[in-house]
Amino acid sequence: MPKMIVSIDEVVIKEVQLSKDRTTLGRRPYNDIVIDNLAVSGEHAVIHMNGPEVVLEDLNSTNGTYVNGKAIKKQALQNGDGIEVGKYKIKFFGDSAGDNFDKTMVVKSRPTASPVPPVSVQPASPVAAAAPAATSHSTSGVADSGSSASASIKVLSGAAAGREVPLTKVVTTIGKPAVAVAAITKRHHGYVVHHVEGGGNPTLNGKAITSDPVPLRNGDVIELAGTQMQFVQV
Repeated sequence: MPKMIVSIDEVVIKEVQLSKDRTTLGRRPYNDIVIDNLAVSGEHAVIHMNGPEVVLEDLNSTNGTYVNGKAIKKQALQNGDGIEVGKYKIKFFGDSAGDNFDKTMVVKSRPTASPVPPVSVQPASPVAAAAPAATSHSTSGVADSGSSASASIKVLSGAAAGREVPLTKVVTTIGKPAVAVAAITKRHHGYVVHHVEGGGNPTLNGKAITSDPVPLRNGDVIELAGTQMQFVQV
């Protein structure tokens, strides 16, 4: 089944299976693929499927839709094509070509990074209703625990205080689209967190979280838009 891998700043945030004849993409929440960024139009583009053919059509978006670096109005997609929508990059895979694709988060401070398995489509974890967003960051250090350790996020304040959400996915996004979104990424040597988009002034143990991934350790406290969450690893 054709699929699209969506990423920003070289961090994969979602994987979308193209199972419908018509799949919409845009900033508005009713789209099939929601990209909540002001550079993306409310109804930005649509993907048509007609048998084996997949066609991408720009819906007169403000900032345009690009395929392999060129602005397009309507174009049939080929396996491996790179699509750009605002600051987001989308990799297209025809049929099952993407099944074995290893999504890798590129670490600026290191020459290589651990491969990241497919991420299921989900705008935010169950914490999202109560906590602002947080995203994975490239690490400047190595977390204490190996990837075999289980981890979770425990909400410390707000309406969802006491709720604990297991980090079962490779990339878990938390927060509210258009307000603040972040991601926690599971890597070979542990977990990292980085700010993806929106405001909220996210901090880790009182220090600002930037777009650079920061390693997480058991007991670390993340605060975003006034909501505190604790990283728990056992």
